[in-house]
Amino acid sequence: MASKEEGSSSSKSTTNPALDPDLDNPDQSGLEFAQFAAGCFWGVELAFQRVGGVVKTEVGYSQGNVHDPNYKLICSGTTQHAEVIRIQFDPNVCPYSNLLSLFWSRHDPTTLNRQGNDVGEQYRSGIYYYNDAQAQLARESLEAKQKEFTDKKIVTEILPAKRFYRAEEYHQQYLEKGGGRGCKQSAAKGCNDPIRCYG
Repeated sequence: MASKEEGSSSSKSTTNPALDPDLDNPDQSGLEFAQFAAGCFWGVELAFQRVGGVVKTEVGYSQGNVHDPNYKLICSGTTQHAEVIRIQFDPNVCPYSNLLSLFWSRHDPTTLNRQGNDVGEQYRSGIYYYNDAQAQLARESLEAKQKEFTDKKIVTEILPAKRFYRAEEYHQQYLEKGGGRGCKQSAAKGCNDPIRCYG
């Protein structure tokens, strides 16, 4: 009986879209995607918005096991998603290594499922690559960064980019639009103003 049930279930589609690779295409030819998780996505997004060669940023959810999640569900800690930023960049203006340098500078990669007061699996550290070249550069950058931490181990995961679920509109460019306090922060290219993250 069990084998018959297994046989019948195998003929049905059991794929989970959340586990699929991110097969979206950048908005323009010549651009590439990059995807990172480094804690709360608001401040991370603003940092990347300021980088020359970054054409577009979006925040969302990836690396989980639930199709089409929302912020409330992510915060429940039951979906395994990370808060991520997906970037479209021009590699002729901004090499991927520049994005990696900013990624490492924006968070503590040695704290597991935590950045500051933000605690939970959704706040983990991750680099989610779109091709072999990105994967190699990511691994090399992790090895180089680990040398700076003599007494701590980097816990950043390096995995293929999975399906990207764009977060609710109010999360997009949140700090540039003023955040919860209505204090807009500059997203101008090259801006070095301190980034203040507030809900």
